Amino acid sequence: MAKYDFDYFVIGAGSGGVRSARIAANHGARVAIAEERYLGGTCVNVGCVPKKLLSYAAHFAHDFEDAAGFGWTVGDRRHDWARLIANKNTEIERLNGIYRHLLEGAGCTLIEDRATLVDAHTVAVGDDRYTAETILIATGGWPTLPDQPGAREYGITSNEAFFLEEMPEHVVIAGGGYIAVEFAGIFNGLGANVCQLYRGPMFLRGFDDDVRETLAEEMSKAGIDLRFNTIIDRIEKTSDCLLAHLTDGSVIETGAVMFAIGRRPNTAGLGLEDVGVALNRKAAIIVDDRYRTSVPNICALGDVTDRINLTPVAIAEGHALADTLFGGTPRGVEYENVPSAVFSSPPVGSVGLTEAAARAKYGAVDIYRSSFRPMKHTLGGRDERTMMKLIVDRATDRVVGCHMVGLDAPEITQGVAVAMNCGATKAQFDRTIGIHPTAAEELVTMRTKAPEPVGEDA
Repeated sequence: MAKYDFDYFVIGAGSGGVRSARIAANHGARVAIAEERYLGGTCVNVGCVPKKLLSYAAHFAHDFEDAAGFGWTVGDRRHDWARLIANKNTEIERLNGIYRHLLEGAGCTLIEDRATLVDAHTVAVGDDRYTAETILIATGGWPTLPDQPGAREYGITSNEAFFLEEMPEHVVIAGGGYIAVEFAGIFNGLGANVCQLYRGPMFLRGFDDDVRETLAEEMSKAGIDLRFNTIIDRIEKTSDCLLAHLTDGSVIETGAVMFAIGRRPNTAGLGLEDVGVALNRKAAIIVDDRYRTSVPNICALGDVTDRINLTPVAIAEGHALADTLFGGTPRGVEYENVPSAVFSSPPVGSVGLTEAAARAKYGAVDIYRSSFRPMKHTLGGRDERTMMKLIVDRATDRVVGCHMVGLDAPEITQGVAVAMNCGATKAQFDRTIGIHPTAAEELVTMRTKAPEPVGEDA
């Protein structure tokens, strides 16, 4: 008889957990997966997927405005927020069903309840106990609210923003990461007055400076009120609105205050400390290069480890772990040149090193930068520009960074990421024939190096 009830018990049915469970089952393992909220995790339910749908909705406003330049007559228009949210919910329910079908089709035992650790090999779900040879923690992250007066009483996070019954006419967004700039574009595009606050001098910390500055300029052009070096001091509720008192002394009347100030690893109450799983100071699970925790048979991956918090990374990690444990092909994930996108307005695509990181790593680098008005806007009349940037290691001619702000930036960046992972050089970019007329051809036609920063060796 088997020593354990299951070979593999996965806690968390988000993207990483589901992929790992499915692949393990396909390798012949006896797999159980537990989820207390919704199948698909953050990405499917309150993250990537609904956010992209809302972003599409917001961009129709631009398309309607620009249509006249192409000969279209567009009549009166209005947006029905409730209908958008209802249609979004229907699509998410469809995806939940697909996840269920995938898990059950692979032969996984799906347990829809909260699971916690009892010991290194035992999981509790309600009154039931299950044993497993290996346990995977893939519980993701959860948005945080600050401790300022009124924040927890009246503030919302992205979780709640996806289910608002009405779209507020005025929104204050606190934060400067992906989620903050994306929702600023969404609410602005759908007609709200938006004020975005960030505690530092420029948002999107960690991105290339040209990306940050270009996006800030374009968002300001679109009418978003950006305020840097400013945060909310307290929130007060009146009979008909919220008052956001800021640290600069100003007060904003608003219909909603959304906090997008970061996400915490979802580790609380899982019993991790009781069984000896080590956490770092941010309560993220510490793992080695094969996703093993301080308890050898307990693994963790995805956002709960707080490393590269992107859905495709969690999926890759889940697949690699299942192959390692049950497929006879031990492997990890290559984290160099992981591309990312910000579905802001306009969107951002980025892969590889920023200019600052490249200079720190390689010393001498060549910078190729271009800014232009997209062809679509020449007739549409929109005052929006695209910025593209390549960073090249001068010693090897390898392209080590690519950054873009503008139409189709995420789609274009995905292809560049493939080239960079193949070690493409600038000379190989130059030899590639462009597709004309596209924005992407700019990446293979940029020939002029940007001047060296003052005070640095050429």
